[in-house]
Amino acid sequence: MQPSLEKLRKFFRLEHENKYANTAIIGGLAKMLDFWEGEARADGVAEEVIQAVVARLRSYEKLSPEGRAESLKGLWKRIGETYPEAGQKPKVQQNQPPRPPRAEQEPAQSVDSPSAIPQQEKPAYQPKPRPAPMPRSEAVPGAKTSQTPAALNAELTVLQGVGPRHAETLEQLGMKTLGDMLYYFPRRYEDYSQLKPIKSLFYGDVVTVLGTIQSVHSRPIRGGKQTIIEVVISDTTGSLRLSYFNQPWLANRFKQGDAIAVSGKVDQYLGRLVMNSPDWEPVEVENLHTARIVPIYSLTEKITQKWLRGIMNQVVSHWAPAVVDALPDKIKFGARLVSLSEALMQVHFPVSQDRLKSARERLAFDEIFYLQMGVLRQKRDWKSVEGRRFAVPTEWLDARTAGLPFALTSAQKKSLDEIRADLDSGKPMNRLVQGDVGSGKTVVAALAASIVVNAGAQAAIMAPTSILAEQHFRNFTRLLTVEGGLQESEIRLLVGSTPDVRKEEIRQGLADGSVKVVIGTHAVIEPDVLFKDLQFIVIDEQHRFGVEQRKELRSKGTNPHLLVMTATPIPRSLALTVFGDLDISVIDEMPLGRQPVSTHVLRPQERERAFTLIHGQIRDGRQAFIVYPLIDESEKIEARAAVDDFDVLSKEIFPKLRLGLLHGRMKPAEKDEVMAKFRDKEFDILVSTTVVEVGVDVPNSTVMLIEGADRFGLAQLHQLRGRVGRGAEQSYCLLIPTHEDAAENERLQAMSQTNSGFELADLDLKTRGPGEFLGTRQAGFATTLKMASITDVALIEKARAQAQSLFERDPYLQMPEHSLLAEAFERFWGTGKGDVS
Repeated sequence: MQPSLEKLRKFFRLEHENKYANTAIIGGLAKMLDFWEGEARADGVAEEVIQAVVARLRSYEKLSPEGRAESLKGLWKRIGETYPEAGQKPKVQQNQPPRPPRAEQEPAQSVDSPSAIPQQEKPAYQPKPRPAPMPRSEAVPGAKTSQTPAALNAELTVLQGVGPRHAETLEQLGMKTLGDMLYYFPRRYEDYSQLKPIKSLFYGDVVTVLGTIQSVHSRPIRGGKQTIIEVVISDTTGSLRLSYFNQPWLANRFKQGDAIAVSGKVDQYLGRLVMNSPDWEPVEVENLHTARIVPIYSLTEKITQKWLRGIMNQVVSHWAPAVVDALPDKIKFGARLVSLSEALMQVHFPVSQDRLKSARERLAFDEIFYLQMGVLRQKRDWKSVEGRRFAVPTEWLDARTAGLPFALTSAQKKSLDEIRADLDSGKPMNRLVQGDVGSGKTVVAALAASIVVNAGAQAAIMAPTSILAEQHFRNFTRLLTVEGGLQESEIRLLVGSTPDVRKEEIRQGLADGSVKVVIGTHAVIEPDVLFKDLQFIVIDEQHRFGVEQRKELRSKGTNPHLLVMTATPIPRSLALTVFGDLDISVIDEMPLGRQPVSTHVLRPQERERAFTLIHGQIRDGRQAFIVYPLIDESEKIEARAAVDDFDVLSKEIFPKLRLGLLHGRMKPAEKDEVMAKFRDKEFDILVSTTVVEVGVDVPNSTVMLIEGADRFGLAQLHQLRGRVGRGAEQSYCLLIPTHEDAAENERLQAMSQTNSGFELADLDLKTRGPGEFLGTRQAGFATTLKMASITDVALIEKARAQAQSLFERDPYLQMPEHSLLAEAFERFWGTGKGDVS
């Protein structure tokens, strides 16, 4: 029987199981005509049969469930007259596994019953429908109940070879349903069709090599503190040495005579080609002979690549072709995209590199497209509500700025003008102020708050840590309690450690309006904190807060004005994609008199020079940071670590100085205590991990020494550098990479050449990708960005243009032809997950 008729039978059967609720296809059974008519003609189905199907399905929606049952029964009978095989149950193929037992035995059906529409013999992995929706955390457009066969919501135990234990293991990887499996993409691929023999390798190549293990040796290094595993592999053309540092367990994993695939960069040591810590995995014999691109999935214990690929092949080959594409044809043609089915099949089991590229582009386009649609909708929704106007005379504001101990830069003035316009627009402000480290964002926020508070309303400032909240409290108090401004009692600090008596006093003051400005952490959004008239909110380092926390703070006022601040320079492509619902102000000038931080890249063996500089600065009454990428030594990563080096630094290098230790495993109160002691000069040196990255002010610190600097992104290095240079004295940033590696050090040299965070951010985006900027992951959508890269500006522009065009025509996707798209959009964003600001 023709494939198009088989597909028709499948949907009719599903409609019967759904009790003729017209839900076998999103938007109703008639929606399948969008693709079925063309497929049927391509299959050579008789025209009169096609017309009969079209006529019945077009009127199907208007019928009662009983009428629908009769209609499908009669239609299938009509098809059986032209194609007798449609009335027969297909034979089970010899190699087909038996069907799983049904949960309940259905009563026998008469031939005339509509439910007797012949049922194709299902493969062993045909799932049983399950009503529970897929979890939000893995919501992805396309792979959902009503957009694809309902069975994609089935649990994995319906698959041949997957029992409860395997299902539990797969759930650890985020796969609970068949739909999850379709969207569990390979982490990389081995292209066995284009292998390179060992004799053809060159220094600097990034390649995959297949070879047989000839020898495995383990030896201690660095006085026995560490271990190196040396493995020699060979093929018919030559041999290659592999080195693994500090991974002693590998000695038992590598077996002489085993075939393995290794992927990595070819280095040189003493004139010989080597690979240092390359990725590796056993080679399955069949892969050596298939000469195809093989998907490599992330695994967990108890499952192998071979087993997972076999299960994945079941799901992809059977269900990917059945996924209904929500993206309208007009958009697909305009953006030159392949179908969703083709993309899902090729991303798992690509036929060629070109088709894999097209598949990844389609899946990435979907993610950016849905993200853009949501961002555009948020902006429209926010602009559609009324906001209270706060007009302020220029003379009043000039008097405020004249009272400052410094002159505003032109960039600060421009940002302040944009904020004033927002506050007087009659719409709620929704603005992001991005400014380089130390550019003076806080002053702009404080002046904006004074405009609102001067009119009798309240303002709330939310910071990610207690110590940063305290810093803002001191700065806001200094800036707002000038002559004609607020009283000190009207500005309060509310953090977790605030005594209960004082907390109650602050809560009472916010409720009756006597407290005008509150500055704090998450304590500000606790349910019992109520405001009399909250109209202005400042959120600092907003990427540290989740969507729900921001919504909670907004809900404490009536359409309050929102100002978001970040010191992370955001490249244009990222700003368009992630912050497209925000108006953006940029403060790209440094205050007058601020000296640029002198930045130097040192080789690991030059560490003593760094220690000499620190000694000299501390003798002059200054302080220093020493930052590490790790808390303690990792067996997998050869890099220096804070806890391990702290003892050596305090006992051997700086025995007469006072050292503090700060890292992410400490409790918040402990971190605050250490940071406060450093600020108050009780420590000369603070040894830390990157927890010092977010803007704590210690003007007396003049040296930032960063160990393992190659393990940080440029934007993060720039943030760390911003912890020094906040006073009038010359400051220094010293970068020591893990190894002397020209490629890694090239990025670090850029740090020594510019102090502009915006230049570094663009370079970092090109060299490392978006992880640095989405490293903390925007809560609310980041879990869905599995394929898209924020570095792909061309794709972003393409998706943005298509989303903008569609949004102008149908912003809420209410047109009938966009019903599939509307459901996919809701699944991508999840219920109520608005507000990426």
